[in-house]
Amino acid sequence: MSAAPRRPVRVGVFGLLGSGNLGNDGSLEAVLRYLRTDHPDAVVDALCGGPEAVTARFGIPATRLHWNRAEYRTASRLGSVAAKGAGKLVDVFRTAAWVRRHDVVIVPGMGVLEATLPLRPWGFPYSLFLLCASGRLQRTPVALVGVGAAEIRSRPTRALVRWSARCAAYRSYRDGPSRDAMRAMGVDTGRDEVYPDLAFSLPAPRPDAPTGTPGTVCLGVMDFHGGNDDRARADEIHRRYLDGTIRFVRTLTGEGRPVRLLTGDRCDTAVVDAILAAVDSPLVTAAEPASLADLMAEMAAADAVVAVRYHNLICALKTGVPVLALCYATKSEALMERMGLGAHCHPAREVDADRLLEQFRALEKDAAELRRTLVATNRTATEQLADQFRALTTTLFPAHPRAKALRETA
Repeated sequence: MSAAPRRPVRVGVFGLLGSGNLGNDGSLEAVLRYLRTDHPDAVVDALCGGPEAVTARFGIPATRLHWNRAEYRTASRLGSVAAKGAGKLVDVFRTAAWVRRHDVVIVPGMGVLEATLPLRPWGFPYSLFLLCASGRLQRTPVALVGVGAAEIRSRPTRALVRWSARCAAYRSYRDGPSRDAMRAMGVDTGRDEVYPDLAFSLPAPRPDAPTGTPGTVCLGVMDFHGGNDDRARADEIHRRYLDGTIRFVRTLTGEGRPVRLLTGDRCDTAVVDAILAAVDSPLVTAAEPASLADLMAEMAAADAVVAVRYHNLICALKTGVPVLALCYATKSEALMERMGLGAHCHPAREVDADRLLEQFRALEKDAAELRRTLVATNRTATEQLADQFRALTTTLFPAHPRAKALRETA
């Protein structure tokens, strides 16, 4: 008598996906590639910030993260304030109902346990807590896979993040400082592992990809105003960052170097516009990549990269191009150290154009050696992420034939 057919596993993915941040969508792409390769029978859908964009690009059903469509607009009138409050209550039941429909829920990468950029506790931290608490109450495993974390000073945000992590059935981090931060905030991290960022599992451009204009420098920009603890001097930080960046671009174009401006989020276009207005030169051009693959293609054609956003740095490192990091959080410094470029960092909050240019000259001088270093560190990252995906299979899909085979060969 033949065995009954096995029901396809139902997997939910969760996060601020499809909302214009290329790094977040790149993390989703990495997890979907894993699922489609190792678990092609899995039925996948999303609860996310931009459901239409996620469905259009990745071909999976998606549900809006918040009941209130104006969740991320400032509420000034009584009616909008009331709608936001009602939305928080409705989302309790919406999130629980969505979790209940799945066998496992995956939060793919992203800095979901940090507040290195401005963040309110009743925004995404509240949504993540609802997800993880619903998973714990309904015995649906929630996996925080390759996520970023940082110590948080705000007590409400810190509490929500801590309890989210505690309720999750599985946690792994994209760097050591993230795990250390969660331990410092009172989470038992004894079983938690550290792996490279999920985006390192994405394919890099082919070596025979067309090259760009010789001497081109890619500049990854960011609408940067500091972090959650910098609100009082956000304008000052932004002005210093922008002024230093403009001086850097002017110097390069004055030397005849083409500069290609790249964004990593929709909001970064304001910085691109400011630089183009300030530097009147045909040598400065701009692109609006639609994916991390687009970013990597741009960077692979450059001689060097200077970037702020975390996943812009990853794209440069993944393509083996020497990169100078404008660091706004520990995660950037940890990433550069891990990939062998720890000496090539500059503070994003205190951009000094003269010092930045000096560091850029040193980067280019060491370019050949750095490219060799990145070949080795990228190979290691790929191997470590293969271990991450094997761990996911045995932990989240224990009854799957592939999980049984992995256990037998371990």
